[in-house]
Amino acid sequence: MGERSVVERITDFQEVPLGYTLEEAISEAKRCIQCKNPQCVKGCPVEIDIPGFLKYLALGNFESAIKKIKETNSLPAVCGRVCPQEEQCELKCVLGVKGEPVGIGNLERFLADWERAENRKQKAESGEKKKDKIAVVGSGPAGLTCAGDLARLGYQITVFESLHVTGGVLTYGIPEFRLPKKIVEMEIDYIKSLGVEIKTDMLIGNVYTIEELLKEYKAVFIGSGAGLPKFMDIPGENFDGVYSANEYLFRVNMMKAWKFPEYLTPIKIGKKVAVVGGGNVAMDAARVSLRLGAEEVCIIYRRTKNEMPARKEEVHRAEEEGIIFKNLTLPIAYHADEKGWVKDAKCIQMELGEPDSSGRRRPVPIEGSNFKIPVETVIVAIGNSPNPLIPHRTPNLKTERWGGVIITNEGATSISGVFAGGDIVRGAATVISAMGDGKRAAKAIHKMLSA
Repeated sequence: MGERSVVERITDFQEVPLGYTLEEAISEAKRCIQCKNPQCVKGCPVEIDIPGFLKYLALGNFESAIKKIKETNSLPAVCGRVCPQEEQCELKCVLGVKGEPVGIGNLERFLADWERAENRKQKAESGEKKKDKIAVVGSGPAGLTCAGDLARLGYQITVFESLHVTGGVLTYGIPEFRLPKKIVEMEIDYIKSLGVEIKTDMLIGNVYTIEELLKEYKAVFIGSGAGLPKFMDIPGENFDGVYSANEYLFRVNMMKAWKFPEYLTPIKIGKKVAVVGGGNVAMDAARVSLRLGAEEVCIIYRRTKNEMPARKEEVHRAEEEGIIFKNLTLPIAYHADEKGWVKDAKCIQMELGEPDSSGRRRPVPIEGSNFKIPVETVIVAIGNSPNPLIPHRTPNLKTERWGGVIITNEGATSISGVFAGGDIVRGAATVISAMGDGKRAAKAIHKMLSA
């Protein structure tokens, strides 16, 4: 799929990939060999009938193709852009054994964009209306998926969103050049068309407790995400100029700092920026910094490029744009100038030892290898923990020691009628895994209420 040139794209926040043309999409869809036992479907957390929609697409029947996707996925324009297909459906594609797998994600994106461009919005279809009311906490990918699936079954759904706008991490966490907000708005409009009511500025845990919701609703799904930033707990992290990636990207994406002064959210950034971490959030923070005017942006990561959890295409784009990768490097302290602003990162060189619990080789410090990196801004992107408010306000809700809500295989929590999924269960994870959690919980809620 074509992309905008580096010279052009680093000057703005417009989307980088150009998308397939009509001819490219049909040609790519025709590569699907329509396996009798399609493994690609087994690799999809939301169980899209991939051969089914590709068959329609190959015939040029776009309307039937997008309808087939939306039978199980209410957010195809989002998934087509940010879902790690290379680790899921495309990884299972038979054609990928000896060559390139079918571009399933790019084709999903194409169909969603075609639907929007041609104003061919699918007519929302839902089952016979039921009296049962269900509350969904959070309008991120987990909550939206759960709400959409239950609405199709006829349930009365109310989504409670703590912020003033909807979308959760889709809105505040992912930059415009990777996921345009008009795309998110379009997907949410579709969820609303199913009859879902969304109430904003409703911080559950404060406005209502989970126990209070259960008095009015037959079931509650908690998808409140992972909004608690992690830090390394090293000297100097409280100096001016050191951000959490959560705050940094929130200011840019939600509060439109990239459009200052049109939007009155300033964000101070130096000429030399260091981003600590190796995931997609780190890539986003680094590429955002470049677009905000930084002259030199480096990513500090304690392992090698091979162990980076970020998507390969995002790492590649970051490299193309001139991001410097300082691998096998770990910050151990920050120093500040006389005004309290960070001026350098004291680091230590690492080497890889034996594999740890994640299966990746453990990084081990090399004694006596300390060195400094001059910086004016540091962005810590080493992950987030589950939002602690609801667990703290819900005494009978069992959680892991690190804060994640404990659930069964069907998404049920320790409280009868309460289910959970997404980042509040997993910690910071992928959009599609959160959607899979929402879908699984919707099935379990329907099963419970149908008994």
